[in-house]
Amino acid sequence: MSNDTQGTWLTQEAFDRLTAELEQLTGPARVEIASRIEAAREEGDLKENGGYHAAKDEQGKIEARIRSLTELLKHATVTEAEFDGTVEPGTVVTATIAGDPSTFLVGNREIVAEGSDLTVYSPVSPVGAAILGLRTGGKTSYTAPNGKEIAVEVTNVERYEP
Repeated sequence: MSNDTQGTWLTQEAFDRLTAELEQLTGPARVEIASRIEAAREEGDLKENGGYHAAKDEQGKIEARIRSLTELLKHATVTEAEFDGTVEPGTVVTATIAGDPSTFLVGNREIVAEGSDLTVYSPVSPVGAAILGLRTGGKTSYTAPNGKEIAVEVTNVERYEP
């Protein structure tokens, strides 16, 4: 699945979690940060008001996250991954990359629940794009940003289970 044509692949669980986060940010979080800004504004001089500046910074972060989630969810493809043993978005891959074993998810970092230590590679990243469509035992290489050719061998492919 290409991010350009079909959007970002998400599990139903990830879609629901991100939708709930967006609802919280656009509702209670916005109200709370507006209250904090108003309270800090009432304290007086805004030039030296640390609470006001901290609240405005937090508001900027909330608004940026709202924009990011809105765009992601707008273009998300929500399905259970069709698993036929090939590397595709929504699969956990174990591979030997430049001689080092590595296990990672091919997909979007938003798929992985908070607290997971699973590394995520985008399907459009150099390694993600190189291994898409491969099966266990498949070998390929990709060109790293530094111009170096990196060998990759897929040693296992599994469906991601959150």
